[in-house]
Amino acid sequence: MSKVLIVMSAADVWVRTDGSRYPTGYWAEEVAAPHEKFVEAGYTVDFASPGGVLQPLDRHSADPEIAGEDCARHVAHAEKALRDFGPLLRLDEVDVDDYVAIVLPGGHGPVVDLFEDADLGRLLIDADRTGKPIGAVCHGPAALLSAVDENGKWIFAGREMTAFTDEEERLFGTADGAPWLLAGRLRELGAIHSGGSPYQQYNVQDGNLFTGQNPASSARMAEDLITTLG
Repeated sequence: MSKVLIVMSAADVWVRTDGSRYPTGYWAEEVAAPHEKFVEAGYTVDFASPGGVLQPLDRHSADPEIAGEDCARHVAHAEKALRDFGPLLRLDEVDVDDYVAIVLPGGHGPVVDLFEDADLGRLLIDADRTGKPIGAVCHGPAALLSAVDENGKWIFAGREMTAFTDEEERLFGTADGAPWLLAGRLRELGAIHSGGSPYQQYNVQDGNLFTGQNPASSARMAEDLITTLG
């Protein structure tokens, strides 16, 4: 049976420019919706993170006023999927040849650790060079920044993508004090970033790269990737 790898952050805090510590974790819908779609399509899903560390749930993603009325279902699905899988794989022990696709969910964690994780960068470079689908949603595209080749070139420069926008970060209340903002950083480094309306589903495909702007874009990202896998 074909396998998909979901790579999660291991971060539980986001240190702000004033030194304060903002609690973070995985965003339930961004883990649950893709996992559900892949399993329904007949794929096995593995989970990995730096050091095999399971980060906590971002409690904002369990708040209906923030994450929508369906958030309890997403939380229950994500928690069960992670519990059933057991200890996460260590990124430094993952072989990209074992998987048909790599998926990068968000929460703020990827801007803390995955954006500069060398092991993830290696996996993404190998996946991209062989045309394997790569999916990323919300803050997950920060993880794409780890893919710097042996010549110091970011391999996704010049590619079309979306991610949690700077406007959404401001509306969420986390822009002030952020060490850097994701959409702006992607553009600075050469990505062709576009975005839709705040918190509304918006997805971009560029070849084997599938990105979603926010949690509402998670399921569509997975659906598009599955369609490509055939």
